Amino acid sequence: MNQAVAADTAWMLAAFAAVSLMVAGLALFYGGMVSVRNTLNMAMMIFGALAVVGVLWIVVGYSAAFGNSLGRLGLLGDPFEYFGSSGLLTAPAGALPPAVVSAFQLLFAAITVALIAGAVADRMKFGSWLVFAGLWAVLVYFPVAHWVFAFDSKDGAVTGGWIANKLKAIDFAGGTAVHINAGIAGLALVLVLGNRQIFPNAPRPHSLPLTMLGAGMLFFGWFGFNGGSALSAGNSASVAVLNTLAASCAGICAWLAVEKVREGRATSLGAGSGLIAALVGITPACGAVSPLGALVVGAICGAVCCLTVSLKYRLKLDDSLDVVGIHLVGGILGTLLIGLLGDPAAPNAVAGLFYGGGLNQLWRQAVAVLAVLAYSFVVTWIIAKVMHMVRGIRIDRDSESEGLDVAVHGETAYVLDTFATATAPAQPADAVGAAESLTAAAESASRN
Repeated sequence: MNQAVAADTAWMLAAFAAVSLMVAGLALFYGGMVSVRNTLNMAMMIFGALAVVGVLWIVVGYSAAFGNSLGRLGLLGDPFEYFGSSGLLTAPAGALPPAVVSAFQLLFAAITVALIAGAVADRMKFGSWLVFAGLWAVLVYFPVAHWVFAFDSKDGAVTGGWIANKLKAIDFAGGTAVHINAGIAGLALVLVLGNRQIFPNAPRPHSLPLTMLGAGMLFFGWFGFNGGSALSAGNSASVAVLNTLAASCAGICAWLAVEKVREGRATSLGAGSGLIAALVGITPACGAVSPLGALVVGAICGAVCCLTVSLKYRLKLDDSLDVVGIHLVGGILGTLLIGLLGDPAAPNAVAGLFYGGGLNQLWRQAVAVLAVLAYSFVVTWIIAKVMHMVRGIRIDRDSESEGLDVAVHGETAYVLDTFATATAPAQPADAVGAAESLTAAAESASRN
């Protein structure tokens, strides 16, 4: 292995490690935003998605996403070319080890599925969620990842996806495949699942410090997410990291400014949400715009997403943790803004409308957005509808009222009995009953 490949491999391993932290970050970010009665269930949905999708990726996902296209349309990679991750144990001379690329992309797949969980918090059966996660990964994510991330080989021996190679839309790290895909899937799943019993009176976030900590961990991991998508330790990764940082700062400022004007105060939840909205928007554009353009992308996403998250109350659509309002809207904005702000001096070397490129890149970005929206929504709705008819996907009313932590997992997030170490251990049934009482008291105090 030459020095350049060794350096690239080291960077990819570091990026992989950073992105792996996003799993815990998302669990904390979502977990702090839900009721104290559903914190563990939210974390379990995130880690459950990682486990199920990870197994499927090793068996068939990498091959379906990055294998040679079946036919000339570029719709799906050959699922048997690397079946069981065969062929990933040796690296071609002068190339990145395919094993590190597969591990990196496995996390992309898992996090995309996990994002959907926020839209249906507090009301979906855990077993049904795991089944849905597996079906959605195979039928939606793997094909779309092939469209967007699989590029033709230089010698023409391997054919990739149609969005990357035929349409030539730009998506540096997953605005379409990850955020639009997850956001529109969340919308379809909410339409089938229905609103929570208490909607529109949603419970207050039980721990904003946890949410802020989760946002910080996601912020850290996003540098690996975007920078690692360059697949090399060079200028492209450096520009992606700088643009990601610039957009994040602008997104927080914009969200808080809108929040201050509308509500008269700037909140910690707003700061965390503005950060995530900007990160979503810059994900597809981090290799296509200048740092100044990144500020614009971040500011637009922060401001617009702040305005759109409240629409769920007018539309009577219970998108519990604003997956649609942030990931769908932010992903669309970031992807389309490439067509306006694309700087030919940036690594992707595309000229947007404001840089003399006319509408050429904008229409390509728009087609990519529409294609992912249509495919993901229709297939997700069919998956959810069939599952709903066959086995049911919604928790019963009593369990929803009681909270899924106790009803589904038999656990509580917090034990408030300070005398536990000074007394004999309670019997399991007594412990659960005491925990339920303490949980209810804590939530009552929080509401008051």
